[in-house]
Amino acid sequence: MEFKQLRSFIEVVHRGGFTQAAQTLHVSQSAVSKQVAQLEQDVGQPLLERQASQLHLTAAGRIVLERGEALLRQRQALLSELDDLSQMGRGELRLGLPMLGSDALFAGLFAEYRRRHPNITVQLLEGGSRSVEQAVRSGELELGGSLTPTDEAFAYQPFCNEPLDALLPAGHRLAGQDGVDLQQLADTPFLLYQRSFVLNDRLLKACQQKGFTPKEGGRSGQADFLAALVAAGQGVVLLPRVVARALERPGVVRLPLRSPEDLRWDIAFIWRRGAYLSRAAQAWLALVSERSVPDSKA
Repeated sequence: MEFKQLRSFIEVVHRGGFTQAAQTLHVSQSAVSKQVAQLEQDVGQPLLERQASQLHLTAAGRIVLERGEALLRQRQALLSELDDLSQMGRGELRLGLPMLGSDALFAGLFAEYRRRHPNITVQLLEGGSRSVEQAVRSGELELGGSLTPTDEAFAYQPFCNEPLDALLPAGHRLAGQDGVDLQQLADTPFLLYQRSFVLNDRLLKACQQKGFTPKEGGRSGQADFLAALVAAGQGVVLLPRVVARALERPGVVRLPLRSPEDLRWDIAFIWRRGAYLSRAAQAWLALVSERSVPDSKA
């Protein structure tokens, strides 16, 4: 049994298929299939049941997944500790960033980190909070930018706490106001994020507390595309202010969301509670502490 085989198997499970795992691992689908087949041969029994287009773990597969994730975490912790025996001139940072706001919030931060530590290799993964949390939990990532977690399995360091703004088509009946309440948007289709975004859950819960279930007008993980849909009159999107300000354009009006006050984009950098943090990760957290973002003004 090899670490490469375990990594391939775990990625197939987490990504939901061989094609998706191959894209994540930057190898061919046939290479991933071969690694999983070799692992099943070593174990002596099937780990995955293939039913139509879906994969299901066998009883053996569930055991190998749990133990394999633990082995990969231990291997990475060992490598990190060995790296830290040397000076901070080398090493690796496995970092997850949210898809929303990466250009506005993290491009400068990333550039400064590379300037200070040019020999540290940074492996980046972008995704919604659920994807980032899962990757941190499994050990694929050491640190991840996520909405502040409620799961006690994670420790975290706050980074920013942004209010949300509404982007509306310029011809919308509310476009001339200086702000908008959530319930005023009850009759307008909502453009939502991909399902891995925890912010979706917060939005839906807030709408339900205001007495309505929003009509869905579309989904995307790309803020630029969501703003383009707004300009085309397809609905309203609620975005963190730092993101929404950068997306104002002809045909789009930005209005501060007046309620509810607790509906915010609170990003923190998370890691597994009790996990060893490499010097590369500690250096990132120190930089984050220096550059924490104050609350945005309208």
